Amino acid sequence: MKAIKPSARGELQITAVSDHYLRAGTLSVTVLERGTACLDTGTFRSLQDAGEFVRVIEDRQGTKIGCIEEIVWRNGWIDDAQLLVHAEALAKSRYGGCLHGLIR
Repeated sequence: MKAIKPSARGELQITAVSDHYLRAGTLSVTVLERGTACLDTGTFRSLQDAGEFVRVIEDRQGTKIGCIEEIVWRNGWIDDAQLLVHAEALAKSRYGGCLHGLIR
C-alpha cells in the first residue's frame, strides 16, 4: 500500500487501492445485494447528499441504516432479551423505538 500515491487532494483513490490488491493477487470481489448504495462523501456537498439519502430511506422504510444492534441480533450474536436491554436503554429516542420494533 505504501506504493500507492495520494491524489492531488491527498487521498488514496479506491481504484488505485483495488488495482494494488488485484496486482498482488489478493483482490476479492463480491456482487453487492440489491439496494446497496455506495456514497462518496469527499466534499461538503456530497456529504450533505449522503445524509439526505440516509434520511429519506430511513423515513420511508421505517428502518435505521447501519444499526449495529440490528446487525448483531439478525446474525444471532445477541438474542431477543439482549436486544430489548439495548432498546430499553434508549427507550426515549426514536432509535430505541426502532429497536423495539424489531422484536414485534
